[in-house]
Amino acid sequence: MIFSSFVILHSSFAAGDTVIGSIGGIELREQEMKDALGHLGALDKEALARDATALNQLVRSILIQRVILQEALEQHWDENPVVIPLLKNTREAALTDSYLKNICKPPEDFPSDAELRTAYTASRDSFTVPRSFRLAQIYIADPDGTDKTAKTRLAAARRRLQQPGTSFGQIARELSEEKESASRDGEIGWLKESQIQPEILAQLPGLKLNVVSEPVRLKDGWHILKVLDARESFTPIFDQVRVQLAQRLRAEKTRESMQAYMSKLLHNHPVSVNEVALSKLLQTSPAQGTSPQP
Repeated sequence: MIFSSFVILHSSFAAGDTVIGSIGGIELREQEMKDALGHLGALDKEALARDATALNQLVRSILIQRVILQEALEQHWDENPVVIPLLKNTREAALTDSYLKNICKPPEDFPSDAELRTAYTASRDSFTVPRSFRLAQIYIADPDGTDKTAKTRLAAARRRLQQPGTSFGQIARELSEEKESASRDGEIGWLKESQIQPEILAQLPGLKLNVVSEPVRLKDGWHILKVLDARESFTPIFDQVRVQLAQRLRAEKTRESMQAYMSKLLHNHPVSVNEVALSKLLQTSPAQGTSPQP
């Protein structure tokens, strides 16, 4: 899913316009988000409605973009002689790209339910989700296998895990050296079989849910694992992938229309290039952003 970026640093807000998010002194208001989402197609909106994480990430991306833009404007970066032609090129590219996509987009009622069901039947196997595991870990770094401190930390982790009533999450927070997962009680998240290293994957079939593994040695160090959940391979039913499939078919249709449009355009307006002048261009023009040599 691709969203058009937008930035507004100064706006007039109506009373009661709720703040959706903020970063520093910059706020993103409810009406601004409605305006941004208004540019999305029905399928993109439906996909966002189903995925709160994606919507949250969109808000974060907009806010971060605004901070960077504010800093750039404060530094008068838009007045930089090198940047001015880039802004012109970016504007022209945005206009042509949005125009091309607009004239080549499929009708709003495409694909029909019948077309979706036919496509689902034909490509049903492509939606199959492989067996996956939701894992947590305690990681002790020991790349060469000779770190005495690592061995001490590993022994301490094993000893604490054997104590009655021990908390895997608490030990992960205190001892695991992979900070991102440690902050979540050691949780790595859902991983497909293909994403799991063979040495670890070999341990998983023998582990029951919430049972802690023996330390597994990898090149980077030691991993103590806990299976939080597991899912066998399955194929989603039609309703579960309808939006995803519709987006795929619309994207394919758009690409086909764009290719046809470009072919017709080139046929009606043949391109002519002065190869001689072009070959001399880089030999005579200084690199952009640099001063001519004396």
